[in-house]
Amino acid sequence: MTGPAAWRDRATGRGDQPLAEALADARDLPDGPGRADALERVARRADATGDTALALRARFELIETYLHRDEGWRLFEPVRRCLDLLDRAGAGSPATVDALRRYQRYAVEALLGTPRVALDQARSMLDELAARSPGDDGPVVAELRCRVADQLGDEPDARHWYARWRDAAGTDPAGGCPHCLPVRRADLLAGWGDPAGAVAELEPVLAGGAGCADQPAGALAVALLPWLRLGATQRAAAAHVRAYRRHRRGRAGFGYLAAHLRFCALSGNPARGLEILAEQVARLDRAPDDRRAMEVAAAGALVCAVAVEAGLGGRTIHRPGHGSRPAADLDVGTLGGDLLATATALAGSFDARNGTGHQSGRIAAWLAERPVGPPVPLPPDDPAEPADAGPDADSPAARPPADEEPVPLSLSLITGVLDGRGDGYAVDATGTVLGRWGPAVIQFSRVGDRGDVLQARVAAERRLPAERRAEAYAFCNAWNHDRLLPRAYVHDLGNGELVLAGDVTTDLGYGVAPVQVAVLVDAAVATGVAYADAVATLP
Repeated sequence: MTGPAAWRDRATGRGDQPLAEALADARDLPDGPGRADALERVARRADATGDTALALRARFELIETYLHRDEGWRLFEPVRRCLDLLDRAGAGSPATVDALRRYQRYAVEALLGTPRVALDQARSMLDELAARSPGDDGPVVAELRCRVADQLGDEPDARHWYARWRDAAGTDPAGGCPHCLPVRRADLLAGWGDPAGAVAELEPVLAGGAGCADQPAGALAVALLPWLRLGATQRAAAAHVRAYRRHRRGRAGFGYLAAHLRFCALSGNPARGLEILAEQVARLDRAPDDRRAMEVAAAGALVCAVAVEAGLGGRTIHRPGHGSRPAADLDVGTLGGDLLATATALAGSFDARNGTGHQSGRIAAWLAERPVGPPVPLPPDDPAEPADAGPDADSPAARPPADEEPVPLSLSLITGVLDGRGDGYAVDATGTVLGRWGPAVIQFSRVGDRGDVLQARVAAERRLPAERRAEAYAFCNAWNHDRLLPRAYVHDLGNGELVLAGDVTTDLGYGVAPVQVAVLVDAAVATGVAYADAVATLP
């Protein structure tokens, strides 16, 4: 049985169901509260039976589910339980320890994104992370202490930890992408009124090109206001046009929208700011966290205020309905007032939690700003130009290919990649792409309400008899423990045979570049074949 009824049965679970099977069923549930509840039940059952390894795996899955749903404030309890389990079981594998330290970092960072996290709760987690880190105050701990102090408005303490972070030797696997670290440091310096220092931090990232999926577009966005304040107006204008092309749709780009809107307001381009606001205002209702919602709302309110002063107050912007708020066409002044109310309310929530007035003061300072000079002309928005090229990258070899422009996921994107690889495939009536790669049968589907989630499913050609169920579950559990992709599980066909399958699911709701689809398809095929090869070598 498949579909919602089967998902409800799996979510309910059976008390006598083998734990490994229950975990596999919970993983198969659609993303949502039911999946989280099912994983929590499996984790509690594993606690009761003393199966530490499975309890850890269930809670790691639970943590990833919360992260995927932008619910970082829910991480503290499962992370705490994982720490307790690891302490009781003794030293875990290096991969397990590194993953758990990374989850501790995510939990502390949730403090920065939402007032739902208590300050003492985050500080306790941070202290424990320091105690479990090499050298106590290593780069990850120093960065978090710096950013927490900045959130509270304690700039002297933040600068102290900034120096410790900047001078820390080496990198830490729990610290995240090394190409993004200078961007976070530059953002802090820009907020402290040091545009020259911010630009100096960013120059290596901009010179190095596309070090990761977010760079250099993120670095260009963070550099906008520092360049504007330093008089490098043409460089700032080119960076805005190019970076916004990437941030227009990408999920990770939402956090940079405030920088683009503020640049438009302060560079004397309120009409451009209104265009961006009209395009992005719907995303504000599904912001990844409260901090980014606050900042985008404040930057939008600033654009509206500057636009009204420039005589553009009669324009209207459509704001879709959300919750109890009906859809409406709002004049610029009214929309600006609504956005200001949103920003100030969120800032007040942060300040009530923090016991300071820093966030309210920061938002008020943004809203008091006005253009710093004559209007800055913007270059043409030519979609043929690469979105991630630095504004000074003149050589074609230094620029990413034009197919890095994010677009909605489509069947033609998937088949285009397979055509380019020279792979054979078929497309069924539902738009599912099917192919065979050695011992692996792989299908690519677009799932989700809008068809914007790419799912790659692999089934090993070799089948196992049903009486080897325990062995099949043990194989899948070992695979899930030792490897990242694909997520492995067992299907009982009901005819005495077991299929060992796996899947990789990627949410592309804010668009995907064709080159990224190629990377995802290549990875799915490579890991799918490796999985099927491993099944084929079973005794």
